[in-house]
Amino acid sequence: MTADADVRSPGASAPGLRRGARLRPEEPTMHDHRRLGRELNLFDTDPLMGAGLPYWLPDGAIVRHTLEEYVREAEQRAGYRHVYSPVLGKRELYEISGHWDHYSEDMFPPMDLGSEQVLLRPSLCPHHALIYRSRSHSYRELPLRMAEVGGMYRSELSGVLGGLTRVRAITLNDAHIFCTLEQAVEEARAALELIGRAYADLGIRAARHRLSLPGEGGKYVADPELWRRATALLREVLDGSGIPYEAAEGEAAFYGPKIDVQIADPAGREATLSTVQIDFHQPERFDLHYIGPDGAKHRPVMVHRSVIGSVERAVAHLVEAHGGAFPPWLAPVQLVVLPVADEQAGHAHDLVRRARGLGLRAEVCDPGQGTLAARIRAARLVPYQAVIGGREAAADQVAPRLRDGRRPGALPAAEFLRRIADRVAARGTGLWEAA
Repeated sequence: MTADADVRSPGASAPGLRRGARLRPEEPTMHDHRRLGRELNLFDTDPLMGAGLPYWLPDGAIVRHTLEEYVREAEQRAGYRHVYSPVLGKRELYEISGHWDHYSEDMFPPMDLGSEQVLLRPSLCPHHALIYRSRSHSYRELPLRMAEVGGMYRSELSGVLGGLTRVRAITLNDAHIFCTLEQAVEEARAALELIGRAYADLGIRAARHRLSLPGEGGKYVADPELWRRATALLREVLDGSGIPYEAAEGEAAFYGPKIDVQIADPAGREATLSTVQIDFHQPERFDLHYIGPDGAKHRPVMVHRSVIGSVERAVAHLVEAHGGAFPPWLAPVQLVVLPVADEQAGHAHDLVRRARGLGLRAEVCDPGQGTLAARIRAARLVPYQAVIGGREAAADQVAPRLRDGRRPGALPAAEFLRRIADRVAARGTGLWEAA
């Protein structure tokens, strides 16, 4: 990836490369997600589905679903309420939001539907603005935190498409916080903290933080006071959080500045994964308001925030960052049970049933699939292996092997499963803890 974010970005919904930027022509590296994704049966593409439209195989679907559920749970704990909104909208909706004027070349063409024109949405924020507007709100309800894991679409040029990092159908972890001006800085700061906690649990790190500002040209909403106020608030967020950052002109969304959390792939190429924005533009365009303590109408501030950005790009980065060896809670298969001989097959299948009863993703790799050494090598990316020989079967024990090479010693099967379940429930990246 290049370090350039799309200068026509519709906001938290479009972190990534500048339109027209191309992936480098070199062959994929060993940790390139395009290579690993296919080798590990995570995702693939088909020309009949179309370029930039990957499909997810069962193991990849597990990673994606687990990641989405993790984000939803984290948002719920942070006070977010989840919604669903349609992936289509009338052209008029995006004329009001400003996307049609500032972002239409990145959108799919309008579709005629009777006397109306509808579009595949390039962003979720106009839909969330309408959901907010559909009910009256008191200042006592604010901040109102609205979140969605939803689909959106970008008409990317074929030359920039690549694996999961640049696609035409995007699943976005998006949220919009409607709040008072006095609440905006704290809400944006809390969003940055939520991003930091998620990165720790996922075992990834930010390469740097960037304050993305407008550049020259007509790509941006022409309202100097709006830009000044929003930029000042974001600087306050960053300075108050003690996070080092760099300002970059020409990287803002068309309607306002944003904090971009940059990640780097194994080759050192940067992309934007997570964003936080403070927006005065869309509340004005959609005439949003709340009733203040004085009984009068007041304009809310809209904080845009994406913890993991697009699910596709997040999975691509996780594949590359971990080389396919995902944290235990995220791994497609968390436990492989290895009977030494056919005589232990019944014990192995019983252990898998018990593991699945605890919510673990477990499989048996029986002797028909090769020697024990070969099966151990084949399962090298699985966090936990349980070898069952004659002695272990007789005592309802297992001989554990961890992905990092450690062998904790024979354990009762129930205790082994409990420890794995505890580690998975705790999320994070650690494999094992002493009893």
